[in-house]
Amino acid sequence: MPAIPPDPFPLIAAIDLGSNSFHMVLARVDQGEIRILERLGEKVQLAAGIDEQRLLSEEAMQRGLDCLGRFAQLINGLPQGAVRIVGTNALRIARNRKEFIRRAEALLGHPVDVVAGLEEARLIYLGVSHTFPDMPGKRLVVDIGGGSTEFIIGQRFEPLLRESLQMGCVSFTQRFFADGKISAARYAQAYTAARLELMSREQGMRRQGWQEAIGASGTIRSVGLAIQAGGRGSGEVNAQGLVWLKRKLLKCSDVDKVDFEGVKPERRGIFPAGLAILEAIFDALGLETMTHSEGALREGVLYDLIGRHQHEDVRQRTLSALMERYHVDLEQAARVEAKALSALDQVAAAWNLQEDWHRELLSWAARVHEVGLDIAHYHYHKHGAYLIEHCDLAGFSRQDQQVLALLVRGHRRNIPLDKFRDAEADTESLVRLCILLRFAILFHHIRGTQEMPKVRLEVGERSLELIFPEGWLAANPLTQADFAQEAEWLQRIEYRLTAR
Repeated sequence: MPAIPPDPFPLIAAIDLGSNSFHMVLARVDQGEIRILERLGEKVQLAAGIDEQRLLSEEAMQRGLDCLGRFAQLINGLPQGAVRIVGTNALRIARNRKEFIRRAEALLGHPVDVVAGLEEARLIYLGVSHTFPDMPGKRLVVDIGGGSTEFIIGQRFEPLLRESLQMGCVSFTQRFFADGKISAARYAQAYTAARLELMSREQGMRRQGWQEAIGASGTIRSVGLAIQAGGRGSGEVNAQGLVWLKRKLLKCSDVDKVDFEGVKPERRGIFPAGLAILEAIFDALGLETMTHSEGALREGVLYDLIGRHQHEDVRQRTLSALMERYHVDLEQAARVEAKALSALDQVAAAWNLQEDWHRELLSWAARVHEVGLDIAHYHYHKHGAYLIEHCDLAGFSRQDQQVLALLVRGHRRNIPLDKFRDAEADTESLVRLCILLRFAILFHHIRGTQEMPKVRLEVGERSLELIFPEGWLAANPLTQADFAQEAEWLQRIEYRLTAR
């Protein structure tokens, strides 16, 4: 049996910036196993602070930052890589999320990743499958969040189907119960809206099939506890209990009167919307019962973090699958990757490219820079950038995909400096990584395994000098012409390139 590598970080933490609540778990890693040391959660209702222009209000931002200030005390001193912070639906849709992320990162000292809905679903399933007893059949996992609801059907640790729908207990509360009043008509509207969201997905999920249904959210837990308190269950959600609880809810005229055992006072305001969504899910999928799992997104983030540090990084599998799907020349990709990383080693200190993400991003970009060739040769760098930005890439955050797409977009011809400036990353670092990628690609413009010369790189603040062995460039006029043309392209972004 292979030895388990030592854990790089004895303590790790995950923070889930949900649309309704912020949660944090601090854990100790012991031989690849997680021991939870601390759980914190606060109702922030970030989604409630998003207006019709999809802008987060200052009040909502401050609620979130106040909560993160308390979380920060527990992770103070943890090294980079030991903490992962993920934002979900509210930060996905907020147009001014960059401002909140900037302030949150300053407070926490660690980067904030905004994950797409399907990536959120993958992490939720990972958390449930690691904290629930193993079973041979398929399981359906449902997580009703503040702004979106995720559905996953999987077997053991592998998700087979993932969906993310735009319905959540906070967003539906704003739509149907904004003034706190409860009526049968309003409840019916919320239920119908949820059924409409489910309509295009329910048959696909039913065809996949499952042997057990698991809920992984506060809404599902609260409904199960309320049903149990009424003597109609043992903590699970069941169809008969839902009917009884709905009747009980509709006798209340206001959310303040939702004084049900098992429903925390801070959850009363969003309880009617959550119940309507859950009833719609039960009816659409023909469910009879659903048990609750304590493991969810934040536990999934912890296990994903462990995988990254133990060479089981799902992002590597994702890129390999992408390269296979779009018939990338694997040998050429490997040559370009090796040259790009070798160039980075030479200039990292001078160009301030010494962080882990610099090397990681350059490596990824070198591997996938030609994915667009499978679409068309003309403007293939633009096709590749579009695919990478808009594909569902498991393990990658939205920021990851955005900056990776930018490097692929900028790997040939003009570097779109305006797009680089709009990215949620340091512009100068991205430009310099792009220049190194372009160098590696030009160096291997003539494909093959012929021996290539060693090239020394010397850099200034806005300059790159390539020093070839004496006489080599003169004997290889195509490469010489390539770098002469490259000097013109880089001059447009005020970088000077010389090759001698």
